Amino acid sequence: MTPRVPKAELTAELRENMIKQLGAVPEPVEVLWNNPEVAEANQEFSAKVGAWDAADASLKTFAHMAVAAQVGCSWCLDVNYFHALNQNLDLAKASQVPRWRQSEVFTPLERDVLGYAEAMTNTPPTVSDELSNRLLDRLGPAALVELTVFIGFANMATRCNTAHGITSQGYSDACEIPLAVRPERSGVASTA
Repeated sequence: MTPRVPKAELTAELRENMIKQLGAVPEPVEVLWNNPEVAEANQEFSAKVGAWDAADASLKTFAHMAVAAQVGCSWCLDVNYFHALNQNLDLAKASQVPRWRQSEVFTPLERDVLGYAEAMTNTPPTVSDELSNRLLDRLGPAALVELTVFIGFANMATRCNTAHGITSQGYSDACEIPLAVRPERSGVASTA
């Protein structure tokens, strides 16, 4: 699919850095570069979000994947499978995030994080006091705040990519894992 907003020409230095980091220039960067101020602010905030370390990186990656699966952002799922590979996460587990409720591979904490990500993504959000309290007890305040803002950022990214018509770029091809298809639920976009 062609993005709904044309790709802009990046500076040579930015293009080279993107290729060095990811092997290809991410389409969201090319689309956002139509407004360099927005693109640079997004990159800066994304880098800061990526540097936070109060919450476990695997929990955040799985949470982003849950948001992407719910919103229907194949680009975010694709790049997060790639991140899972590079973070040495359990790839079999990562492949099951879109169907986590039916899968037996997740721990109770991971299930709560995935449920929290989906509850935050619902419109309106459906986060319960019970779920929030369980996560607060297990993670502590700093990690829960970080996880919450991280999921909010994932929602912004997935929704922008989806609105711009950006789809999978093939990053997950390096993972050699079959991508699970999210079960159909009424009112929720499928990743199929």
